[in-house]
Amino acid sequence: MTQDTTAEFAALVGIDWADRKHDICLQALPGETREHAVLEHRPEAIEEWANGLRTRFGNRPVAVCLEQRRGPLVFALLKYEHLVLFPVNPQLLAGLRRAFHPSGAKDDPTDADLAVDILLQHRDKIRPWVPDDARTRQLQALVQARRRLVEQRVRTTNRLLANLKGYYPQAVECFESLDSVLACDFLTQWPSLGEAKRARAPTLTRFFHQHGVRSQEQIEARITLLQGALPLTTDSGVIVPSLLATSTLVAELRALIAGIDSYDATIARLFKAHPDAFIFDSLPGAGATFAPRLLAALGSDRTRFASVASMQQYLGIAPVTERSGKSSWVHWRYAAPGFLRQSIVEWAGMSIRYSFWAQAYYRQQREKGKKHHVAVRALAFKWLRILYRCWTDRKPYDETKYLFALKRRATASRTQAPLTSLG
Repeated sequence: MTQDTTAEFAALVGIDWADRKHDICLQALPGETREHAVLEHRPEAIEEWANGLRTRFGNRPVAVCLEQRRGPLVFALLKYEHLVLFPVNPQLLAGLRRAFHPSGAKDDPTDADLAVDILLQHRDKIRPWVPDDARTRQLQALVQARRRLVEQRVRTTNRLLANLKGYYPQAVECFESLDSVLACDFLTQWPSLGEAKRARAPTLTRFFHQHGVRSQEQIEARITLLQGALPLTTDSGVIVPSLLATSTLVAELRALIAGIDSYDATIARLFKAHPDAFIFDSLPGAGATFAPRLLAALGSDRTRFASVASMQQYLGIAPVTERSGKSSWVHWRYAAPGFLRQSIVEWAGMSIRYSFWAQAYYRQQREKGKKHHVAVRALAFKWLRILYRCWTDRKPYDETKYLFALKRRATASRTQAPLTSLG
């Protein structure tokens, strides 16, 4: 990097962060000797260090490179206006370390030095982090936390399923899904087949009615199944530990269900109050789950993506082409924010049910021999072009207008085809 491109900064700082302390490398510009220090991860120490930079360099900004986009250190540094953060992918630092130290040696001060080198030599390839507004960041944190709870609920449900199959498979047959208040209440009251068989039919009927089951045929089928079933095992060495596991897993499942419901209510309230909510509410199939996740994926900073291509690449939807000699191949983009990419692809799959053109495009891809997931990713690639336009223009999606535009484009291409053939 030339001096002109670094003139806006009074100093460059590289940080190798850790849980309890951070190794810091600082180079004041132009080209002074690098200084190394260790910063304890305490609010008072971070405050003293940041204010020391302000005192030393006045109002001129200081560039800070670190391999973290969120986390305790980033949150602590955000409040200092004179610090301009440049978060980089940890793989970038790891690649430079391997290139300069093939032996595999790793040292925290050396990594801080490499972070300064990135600012000096590759500043044109990275951009400062502009955080979204507080409302958007709240929504981003909440939807990601909710997703982690959902994944934990799936794991707990699978553990409960495996446990019941070992001593009480009839309970599995009674319910379409175990991750419900109905199933949890049933297993709390009747955690074994013996206890369920001792329950009278009117008691079981009343229980299902209280939990919103109105189909008498379904209730009778469940009661018949339970009362006529043979136990899988009578071995107390199996049943007693399984009963304790069921009690523990049901309690965990209850907490997860209640937690997800609480997250849903908070997300819905924040999303409704967000000024961009109308854009994502208009997307076919987005609904209460995907609309907030899509808003979180794109954020509120319209300068974040220079073009739709940069958005497609960042979100991991655009495929990667590799060439070597005469060989060329296309593959899935490996480095991408997993949750954001997952949100886009899952919503694209859901949109097939609600959008006429999305359904037609998916069917067209399948007829070409593409597998389901490949077809959905291709659809997600097209959706991002539309979503980018709606997001940058701050306009809701209109299926009728888009279908009309597709029809007009097809008519124009047919009209121009004879002229093209004439050369």
